[in-house]
Amino acid sequence: MKPTPGKLAGLKAVSDTRGVIAAAAMDQRGSLQKSIGAARGTDASADDLIIFKELVTRVLTRYASAILLDPEYGLPASRQRNDAGLLLAYEKTGYDATTPGRLPDLLDLWSVRRLKEAGADCVKILLYYTPYEDPTINEHKHAWIERIGDECRYHDIPFFMEPVGYDEGGKGEKTLEYAKKKPSIVSKTMEEFGKERYGIDILKVEVPVEMTFVEGTHAYKGEKAYTRAEALQYFRDAESTTEKPFIYLSAGVTNPIFIETLALAGESGTRFNGVLCGRATWYDGIKIYAQQGAEAFEHWLNTAGVENIQNVNEALKAATPWYSKFGVNSMDELG
Repeated sequence: MKPTPGKLAGLKAVSDTRGVIAAAAMDQRGSLQKSIGAARGTDASADDLIIFKELVTRVLTRYASAILLDPEYGLPASRQRNDAGLLLAYEKTGYDATTPGRLPDLLDLWSVRRLKEAGADCVKILLYYTPYEDPTINEHKHAWIERIGDECRYHDIPFFMEPVGYDEGGKGEKTLEYAKKKPSIVSKTMEEFGKERYGIDILKVEVPVEMTFVEGTHAYKGEKAYTRAEALQYFRDAESTTEKPFIYLSAGVTNPIFIETLALAGESGTRFNGVLCGRATWYDGIKIYAQQGAEAFEHWLNTAGVENIQNVNEALKAATPWYSKFGVNSMDELG
C-alpha cells in the first residue's frame, strides 16, 4: 500500500538523499546505565545518560540521516541533532525477567500523540519475539503490536518495529544451537510482522545468521553453524518472506563485525533498505566517558566514532531505497 501523506513525510525525514535509512541509534537506557556504571566502578546517574546521548547525537548526526532516541533521557539530545530525522522509542527498556515470555510494556506517560508532539518523525517499538514461544504468549504480543499499529495509523506517523529473537528455552543466544535456529526465527518473524494487520511501515530486523558461526568470515570463531554459501542463502530466504521495507540493527556487535555483516548482505543480493546502528558506532567510547569525562568522550566521538559511522555509511552503498518496495523509482512518485 502507498504510504499516507504523514507516513511518507516521516519516512522522507529519516532517509538520506538516496532513500536509504542511514540512522544512528541512541535509545539504550538500562543497559547503557549499567555499562557506564561498570566502567566507572560507581552507579551512573540519569544525568550521565542525558549527557552521553547529547554528545553522541551532536557528533554522529552530522553523518546520519536520523537518530533514534528515547523520550525519557533523550529529548535534550533531540534538540542537537543537526537537522537529522528523529525516531522516538515507545517501549519501556528491558523486560520483567520474573514473568515468562519477555512480555512488552509501553512507557507510562507517553502515547503516539505525545511522541509526535515531542518532534518524532517516526515511532519505534522493540519486541522480544520468537515464533517458537508458547502461542498464548505470542498472541498477547500480536495484539499488542496491532494496537500500536492502529495508534500510528490514526496519527499518520511511520511505525518502525524491531523484533529481537531469543531462546525460549532459556539457554541463551550465544550457543551453536541457537545460531542454527536463528535463520528460521528471523524469517518466520519477518513473515508474521509483514502482515498488513500490524500496520508496520519499516521492519528493523536482526540479520538471519550469527556471524561468529559463519565459516569463512573474519568474525568466525571456529564453531560452524553454516557455510558462507548457506549464510548468503539465509539472507535471501529472510527477504523473500515479506514485501515490507526492512533495515538491519547492529545488535551490539563490534564495528568490524557489523561492516562484514553488511558486506555479506550485499553479496547475497538482499534488497535491505538501511540500518539503525547503535553500539557498533559508540560502544567503545563508554569506558572513555566513564573514566575520563565528557570532553574526552567527545574527542573520541569526533575521531573513532566518526570513523565507525563512516564505515557503516560506506557499507550502505549495498542498500537499496525503501521506496523501491513500492515499485517506484523515486520518493516523489509516492506524493
